[in-house]
Amino acid sequence: MSLRRALLTTRRILQQLRHDPRTIGLLLLVPSALVGLLAWSLTNDPGAFDSIGPRLLGVFPLVVMFLVTSVITLRERSVGTLERLFTLPLTKAEFVAGYAIAFGALAIVQSFLVSVLSYTWYGLAHQGVPWRISVVALCAGLLGTAFGLALSATAHSEFQAVQFMPAFILPQLLLCGLILPVSQLPSALRLLADVLPMTAAVHAIAPFQSNWYYVSQFAIMVGYILVALIVGATTLRRTTK
Repeated sequence: MSLRRALLTTRRILQQLRHDPRTIGLLLLVPSALVGLLAWSLTNDPGAFDSIGPRLLGVFPLVVMFLVTSVITLRERSVGTLERLFTLPLTKAEFVAGYAIAFGALAIVQSFLVSVLSYTWYGLAHQGVPWRISVVALCAGLLGTAFGLALSATAHSEFQAVQFMPAFILPQLLLCGLILPVSQLPSALRLLADVLPMTAAVHAIAPFQSNWYYVSQFAIMVGYILVALIVGATTLRRTTK
């Protein structure tokens, strides 16, 4: 795999996104606005945002990056861009790597913006380590990118890509501990929840845990990212047919 060709793909994607303000707004502004809306809605419940807010920093980036990546990848295939690119000396691995780098850079900006606003303007006072929450938000964004690339290979249209949201994202939202603590789930669901990437993102934000606990949660997220990128590179198709 050529790093130069992967970086050229990254440059092309970022240049396209620069002329797409709606996508940039969805990537950078919507997560920040949603967290701000939550903080505002919990103003009359002291301490509630400090409890719920950090967990959402591990959820929103995954959801947003998954949606944007899967739709944009489908668009590349449906308009023939991907087919034309593969007439050049560009491998599937280089294409996926270029996407991962481009959206990974956007995930860095997204996680930084959301974290800074949360700890300043929104008044988040979390007992955990702020930099770790930012890293969790970054990993969540990379997870969304990786899963978007992997699952878009099985879709034939942008609408089908959006349909993956309730099938893939909503079950994780229900089981990750955002609504109900994982420890209170039935035993079978608890075993499933413990190995889900969104659960790892929520758990990695929990305060007062051992270093090994945090390492294990980050390892789960990184493992899913690598597997999803490999799957995306091996299953990527040139067209939607």
